[in-house]
Amino acid sequence: MVINEELLAARRKVAQRRPRFIRQESWRYDRLAENWRKPKGKDNKMRKQKSGMPAIVKVGYRGPRAARGLHPSGYSDNLVHNTAELAKLDPKKDAARIGHTVGKKKKIEIINKAVELGIKVLNPSNLISKMQKEKEKKKE
Repeated sequence: MVINEELLAARRKVAQRRPRFIRQESWRYDRLAENWRKPKGKDNKMRKQKSGMPAIVKVGYRGPRAARGLHPSGYSDNLVHNTAELAKLDPKKDAARIGHTVGKKKKIEIINKAVELGIKVLNPSNLISKMQKEKEKKKE
């Protein structure tokens, strides 16, 4: 189920017009990856935005403010480390992402509480989702 469809569409529209930002001279040297690095240097042509050079990252390429921080599902992405943080979320617009430092035991508690509250969990590990399905089968 995707919510905020119009916000995601606006974000996609802006992203289509946005150029692909590449690192300076990454096309020239194999040792340089294409991932973005800000051009520095006194006479750097890319920094000076000479014609024929790739575009540099600027604030004007930014996406719509309302669509920032949204997960591709349309939910607002919220980092959660315990069950108390789940209580602050609204199931209609917020989704939980479990922090990477949270252990297996606490993950199971968080997922059980999220299911109870009707909150979507963006990163349930496979092990935990399998355990969840087994519990649901036992209830039936």
